[in-house]
Amino acid sequence: MYFEKKQNNFNSKNMNFIKSIIILTFVAGLFSCSPKMQETQQPNILFIMSDDHAFQAISAYSDKLIKTPNIDKIAQQGIIYNKAFVTNSICAPSRAVILTGKFSHLNGVLGNSEVFDGTQQTVSNILQANGYQTAMIGKWHLKSAPIGFDYWNVLPGQGNYHNPDFIKNGKDTVYKGYVTEIITDLSLKWLKNRKKDKPFFLMMHHKAPHRNWMPAIKNVELFNDREFPLPENFYDNYEGREALQRQLLTVRDHMDIRMDFKVPCWSCDTVPVNHWAPKEFNREMERLTPDERRVWDEAYKKEEAEFNNVKNDPEKFDRWKFQRYMEDYLRSIASVDESVGQVLDFLKENGLDKNTVVIYTSDQGFYLGEHGLFDKRFMYEEALRTPLVMKYPAEIFSGSNSNLMVQNLDIAPTLLDIAGVPIPADMQGESLRKTWKGNPTEWRDAIYYHYYEKSFGATPHYGIRTERYKLIHFYDEIDSWELYDLEKDPTEMTNLINAEEYSEQLNSLKIKLLELQKTYNDI
Repeated sequence: MYFEKKQNNFNSKNMNFIKSIIILTFVAGLFSCSPKMQETQQPNILFIMSDDHAFQAISAYSDKLIKTPNIDKIAQQGIIYNKAFVTNSICAPSRAVILTGKFSHLNGVLGNSEVFDGTQQTVSNILQANGYQTAMIGKWHLKSAPIGFDYWNVLPGQGNYHNPDFIKNGKDTVYKGYVTEIITDLSLKWLKNRKKDKPFFLMMHHKAPHRNWMPAIKNVELFNDREFPLPENFYDNYEGREALQRQLLTVRDHMDIRMDFKVPCWSCDTVPVNHWAPKEFNREMERLTPDERRVWDEAYKKEEAEFNNVKNDPEKFDRWKFQRYMEDYLRSIASVDESVGQVLDFLKENGLDKNTVVIYTSDQGFYLGEHGLFDKRFMYEEALRTPLVMKYPAEIFSGSNSNLMVQNLDIAPTLLDIAGVPIPADMQGESLRKTWKGNPTEWRDAIYYHYYEKSFGATPHYGIRTERYKLIHFYDEIDSWELYDLEKDPTEMTNLINAEEYSEQLNSLKIKLLELQKTYNDI
């Protein structure tokens, strides 16, 4: 892995006085180690974020798919948020929201094509100006050089899984190995070599488990002994939901046999929306060393054989596609969880765990076959909802659990609040500190969401989610409204927009939606 005295004469009275001072100093030292005193110190901050990690693929939320003991440890030793949501379910915008504490229309990153202006007010700029040593390692994905970081070493664009390129403080660098392990090693190296007289703020951003879900060589046969059941609404027919009828993001019809399923079938058709995928798969495979390629090819022979056996049976083929998707997606997550464990061990071994805030989250949620989908982009629960667990022994009780509606908008003000730095008045989020210091009497009763892109057949839309209801307005190429009663219909299968018995609730939600748009200046 890569890292690179003068002696004086005193009478007995003076000696007794000095002994008293020594004893008092020793006692004061003992008290300085108490939790109460630790609360007054500026804490270190470790912010770990993965890309496209569905909350349903973390065992602290659900153990049906995978065990993630290290991510779970953060939740067990701190707090788990059961209703954490994003403001815009797509990668670059989510990252910009986290850095700025502002919605997309104000921070300038509406979709993945915009360039982030790092000179604007960000949590990294503010912490750096207030005595923190700052670093950004891993997936940046904002098209501009990181600003507000003393050290940065980031993947260009989406980055590669194997033997990836990095940009280190503006200089191109190539590392040998698997990207999740490299990001971990670089982060540990920085932590070891940091200035010890300053608190640190480290953003450690993983590429995994982003598409195309390439696992580490050591994990290419993981989950071969598992069979993952199809979600109940895998065969959703999208009745009454025009936007879903237009999307091109289904497991059944819109994945690529080579890139997504890892079967080198060059005679297979390419779905038009994936015209770029075969070449991308080739580029990824070319990054493997000869030894890695031999192990890879041997492991994926099984998948190719299965493909040939099921490709002419629609029902079996559907199940095979979903199985292949789950295997590689979860294999990628296994490496992320291992990484989290390594970093937590380092903090504990070096006496940093008591005064370090550790956060694990994803840039948004992800569909794992729900509604037949993969990817994100829509305001349905699996993409809107994101994992969020946090530990900070000085303040957060172990085993804490929150059902309050929080958003990635809240991360920047939370970190500033914990660091004892004033929160700028124009940040639109709320400090989560209120949520673990007892249930706040005043907290949001609804969240606002706005997605702008049209790629992969998705439709721009905005909406509101309350504890029970969700109202979505799709606009631009279509003009369509959707209303869901999440209490009666948690999987969002029935659009109630024309249901007479919900007319009063619909009017109330539209009024509340307009209020939120005014509050967040999105009119």
